[in-house]
Amino acid sequence: MQYKTGIGYDIHCLAAGRPLFLGGAEIPYDKGLLGHSDGDVLIHALCDALLGALALGDIGEHFPDTDPKYDGIASSQLLNTVKGFVDMDGYKINNIDVVIIAQAPALSPFKKEIKQKLCALMDIQEDVLNIKAKTNEGLGAVGNNEAIACYAVASLVKD
Repeated sequence: MQYKTGIGYDIHCLAAGRPLFLGGAEIPYDKGLLGHSDGDVLIHALCDALLGALALGDIGEHFPDTDPKYDGIASSQLLNTVKGFVDMDGYKINNIDVVIIAQAPALSPFKKEIKQKLCALMDIQEDVLNIKAKTNEGLGAVGNNEAIACYAVASLVKD
């Protein structure tokens, strides 16, 4: 069997008046993430991890923020395209590990919903995906509740 691994990272500023999407789930909060798309840092980091594992560059190369067709797009649509690349190359997702870093809102109550949404989007079993939520202990832009960041690692195996 042939294995491939990729890592992804993303960070977006929080802003009032926008919905907050993480992993395709809408999280009730008074701020959302700025971005050309819906700003879903979790899906963006996950796309980068999958693209990295396939040696296909990064999310900005495939879905540039200069292209008006991606303005306001649901990041779940981007993930659907990237998952298509995984399938087309003859791989399947072996496992994914995600770390969401947010000072607020508290994300523990939403981890199950996020996991279910992502598993459905990628057509994977729940034991393939792990989601962790951390704070930044009051440090930096994330700790000052100005941004949310996410890391993702994806392992693929030849199908």
